[in-house]
Amino acid sequence: MSDSSSQRTLSLWLRRLSTDRIARSHKRSAPLVITGKRGNAEVLTAVDDAAEQLGLSPGLALAQARAMHPGIDAADENAEADIALLESIADWCLRYTPLVACDAPDSLLLDISGCAHLYGGEHKLVADLAARLENAGFAYSLAIAGTIGGAWAAAHYGEPASYACGEERALLAPLPLSALRLPPATVAGLDRVGLKCIGDIVDLPRAPLTARFGSEVLRQLDRALGHEHEPLTPRLPVAPYVAEQRFFEPIAREEDVLAITGRLARRLQFTLERRGDGARRIELALFRTDGVVRRIVAGTSRALRDPDEIRALFVERLTALADALDPGFGFDMARLSVIVAEPCPAQQIGIRGGENAAEFCRLVDRLSARLGARRVCQLDAQDSHIPELAEVALPAQTINGDTGWDAFRRYRRETELSPRPLRLLTRPEPIEAIAEVPDGPPLRFRWRRALHEVIAAEGPERIEGSWWSEHGGPARDYFRVEDKSGLRFWLFRAGLYRDLAQGAVAPTWFLHGTFA
Repeated sequence: MSDSSSQRTLSLWLRRLSTDRIARSHKRSAPLVITGKRGNAEVLTAVDDAAEQLGLSPGLALAQARAMHPGIDAADENAEADIALLESIADWCLRYTPLVACDAPDSLLLDISGCAHLYGGEHKLVADLAARLENAGFAYSLAIAGTIGGAWAAAHYGEPASYACGEERALLAPLPLSALRLPPATVAGLDRVGLKCIGDIVDLPRAPLTARFGSEVLRQLDRALGHEHEPLTPRLPVAPYVAEQRFFEPIAREEDVLAITGRLARRLQFTLERRGDGARRIELALFRTDGVVRRIVAGTSRALRDPDEIRALFVERLTALADALDPGFGFDMARLSVIVAEPCPAQQIGIRGGENAAEFCRLVDRLSARLGARRVCQLDAQDSHIPELAEVALPAQTINGDTGWDAFRRYRRETELSPRPLRLLTRPEPIEAIAEVPDGPPLRFRWRRALHEVIAAEGPERIEGSWWSEHGGPARDYFRVEDKSGLRFWLFRAGLYRDLAQGAVAPTWFLHGTFA
């Protein structure tokens, strides 16, 4: 049984979407009906409130409707325009939550879990949404529940309200079976055997019901009751990093938009730094008071998180817009989202090159003069793959030009070598290790009299000995391992078991470093 205690779903039913779309663009005084072809007959597909009060309803033939009320106004259906309007309303509802799904032809589903507090609670969120819908001229019905099925059923067939998690059974019991979003043929079949309400099937034996009407009936029931999780699939991908700002007074000037962009970028910077990511594609969404949403997307050639650089991107994007940034009556909310992010590890800033080279040399000279030349050292990269020989500390005053680290970093990047510890032991320390297979990683090892049980391992990374030098030695297989307490180590096996047949010394294990 899935736990739906933390899920809160808002179902919004735009019950007059087709007629509201036409009424908003063309003021009409007569009752309005939407018509379309169904077979060979022209029938009503939607009616407004005035037409419904006259007794007209979808499915009625147009000729019969005109005979009953000659003064009605009829318009052709346009499913594409209805879907476009529904999607624009879905975009507008992103101000409440990034998880918005279209439920065609006339409904939206919003996952407001963890979002309602931003508006002061669910009731205030509903009040804000309702006021905006009424100002825009939409007829609506909305409800909130702990499940998608419960919220949808309440909005379409029940009493629109906010229902607490766990109230789904009481909410659904009196509603018709069509509130479970079942096919009409299934609802008709259930009706023929006297099952008309959801409460009629809740406690029935499940096996006979499934055998006669299929598994979809109980599946939809379980989802509506919260016994089975029903995922909500948002129409837009959810950005991994989001920062937003609402305004008490709408903003309209371009400089205000850029100022808030920089402020939101500074808020994103801390989260990006903490997770070691940078932005490659960024979207600025501006929500107008009349419901229109303006989206501006900027891409980057490298991962970045500097607020000034992000703001500069949108300065250029606003300049390059073909049409002016029309604020209408102003923007009352802005959201900055990182759509695409990639790893961007922190880098140590060098002080040797460029305009700082002279200052760096003067600093070295002053320190060397005060402390002694041998005490002011700099690491110089060496031409060796053996880790303890890969660098040497030399007096900083004796090093001129390139220290070799740029080539070293380029080599590691091109060969995609595994990460290594920042600090190594002074020399590799011998350990006692037990491996499951001769050439595999250790299952456990003892270092400095402490036993470590290995729960994860990566490797090996093999480093052959330098046979042409006095530092040859056997081949090394390095592994990165983690023990039960979360400590991570870099250790290696010196020697290969395959060489034992040639008289080689038995392989031995060493620990070379630890990861922070």
